[in-house]
Amino acid sequence: MSEMKPATDGSADAVLRLAGVTKLYGGNAALTSVDFDVRAGEVHALLGENGAGKSTLCKIIAGAVNPDEGSMELSGATRTYTHPSEALRDGISMVYQETSLVPTMTVAQNLELGDEPLIARMRKVNINARQQLQRLNFHVPATAYVSTLTGAQRQMVEIVRAMSRDAKVVIFDEPTASLTPEEKEQLFGAIQRLKEFGVAIIFVSHALEESLQIADRITVLRDGVLQATRPASELDREQIVELMVGRPIEARRVESATIREPGETVLRVENLTMGAVVKNMSFSARAGEIVGIAGLVGSGRSETALIVAGALKRNRLNGGKIYLRGKEVRYRVPRQAVRDGIVYITEDRKVNGFFETMSVSANIFLGHLSTARRAAFLASSRQRQSVAARFIERFRIRGTSADAKVVELSGGNQQKVVLAKSLTHDKDLVIFDEPTRGVDVGAIDEIHTLIREIADSGAAVVVISSYLPEIMALSDRVLVARAGRIAAEFRIEDATQERIMFAAVH
Repeated sequence: MSEMKPATDGSADAVLRLAGVTKLYGGNAALTSVDFDVRAGEVHALLGENGAGKSTLCKIIAGAVNPDEGSMELSGATRTYTHPSEALRDGISMVYQETSLVPTMTVAQNLELGDEPLIARMRKVNINARQQLQRLNFHVPATAYVSTLTGAQRQMVEIVRAMSRDAKVVIFDEPTASLTPEEKEQLFGAIQRLKEFGVAIIFVSHALEESLQIADRITVLRDGVLQATRPASELDREQIVELMVGRPIEARRVESATIREPGETVLRVENLTMGAVVKNMSFSARAGEIVGIAGLVGSGRSETALIVAGALKRNRLNGGKIYLRGKEVRYRVPRQAVRDGIVYITEDRKVNGFFETMSVSANIFLGHLSTARRAAFLASSRQRQSVAARFIERFRIRGTSADAKVVELSGGNQQKVVLAKSLTHDKDLVIFDEPTRGVDVGAIDEIHTLIREIADSGAAVVVISSYLPEIMALSDRVLVARAGRIAAEFRIEDATQERIMFAAVH
């Protein structure tokens, strides 16, 4: 990253300005006459539900999508891009929500990718990468292969790569979704430094509190239409939500229509151990109960869930025990766990949740086949359509049609496809890992309702979440994971966000 000089004048001028931008997909408007600008040394938060048009607007700015109408100016000059490389050369960088790093290359090689000289010495490449990482106080080994990094570390490399070019405008698309609280503060510090040097920042996030904390101005879109652009100091969470969805919504605890009395113990985990990540993890979950597991990234929560679901292997010796309805189990592959009624819903829907180039109906039917006794080729087309239609209606999946590719759906509807695909068969235990990550407030409310319905039906439910309001809204009991073990347990009436966070870090 080359040295930048602090802006001395014109810091309030718009570096980037869009006027009357409209974009149509198949006759449907993704954006309708949207005006938007961002100033030098400003963080401008762009908010809205999934499908509101945020990503389309950002892709137009970054040169990945051409608008059907409207204009864009950069530093006062009209710009029309046919390829993202043109926007990049003009100083517009975008940090996408889904990582675009090459997993078989090192961190240093990824940072150099696209700007590499004809002849490069690896020693110099590694030194440059370390310097870039250190400038932002990101503790990621420059020589590590990307495939070995955590999700949070990959996101940090993406951020460094975007900032390494002399950027006039940096677009952050859900940059904190995989970061710990400490890493978020590091990122916010880096953003503050960019502000001081006059970089214009567009911040897209579903975490409204983060946007209120870091943004100077906030723009809200709904159904591709601009609802408001106001200083962040003039808005609060409730006002933003109402602008986004047209009605007030809040994360709150909702009591079941029929009071849930926990039944028999469905899952019991005793002293589960896997390497240095999971250390003597012990807990239980009962039928009709929602157990929330909070904790920081790296506390062993997801790894424990994957061991229970048969996707990871605990230590062969002194690895602990897992009991399902009182019977000790050890699975070689996830299919065995699925047939026993264990459902694990991944935190990374893009990588492990669905086949993005297949249709909604095909993805759902594949989930149905995971426990089928008949060969897949024996299933009729009518049967596939019937199964898919039933679950599309039940999970309220909104798309152009059941034949639409999953990649074409909004994030909230993609998450519903993951739920439908995973829940097409009988289940005794359902583990949700970050069920609403990257999902807007309207879809969050619907997904929470579905989770409560599953518990009401008599299944044991475990919800792993880094978002404490979600833990408080859903859980009957709250467990706190730290350093590979359960560090604290609270009844919901005794739990507070402060007590949970204290247990997670001390």
